[in-house]
Amino acid sequence: MKQILLFLFSLTVSAQAEKGMQIKDTLAPKLENIKWISGNWKGEAFGGQTEENWSEPSGGSMMATFKLINKGEVSFYEIEIIREIENSLVLQLKHFDNDLKGWETKNETVDFPLIKITPTQVIFEGMSFEKVSDNEMNVYVDIKNDNGEVEIVKFNYKKSS
Repeated sequence: MKQILLFLFSLTVSAQAEKGMQIKDTLAPKLENIKWISGNWKGEAFGGQTEENWSEPSGGSMMATFKLINKGEVSFYEIEIIREIENSLVLQLKHFDNDLKGWETKNETVDFPLIKITPTQVIFEGMSFEKVSDNEMNVYVDIKNDNGEVEIVKFNYKKSS
């Protein structure tokens, strides 16, 4: 019996230590803590080339443009922002065809509320950024496939000069 109690006690201490580390590694929801996302990024996804250009934080937000090129032609664009709202961050975006006709209605955005920030991750509900190095990051996006199932699509980006 003593061994079982000791085992349960060590599991509890271990779980509390892990929680403490998570709290310690979690950063405040401030743009300054995610400025490593800023820059000009290039990669490949959906069978084509991608470009994503993020501004430095200013005016309570960061903004980005995204472009997917397939077979030498633009497939679609996105305008994205991350802004500070009510002591948190939210990522919002709008999609556009190659002729800038919007996918969402005039007053509609696709919103991703913040879950948490660590020194190397920014995790929003449905989209996350992972810092691999100063010149490489991964972006993971939840996308519904034709069957209605959610797939996680990985975009690997390298920072361009």
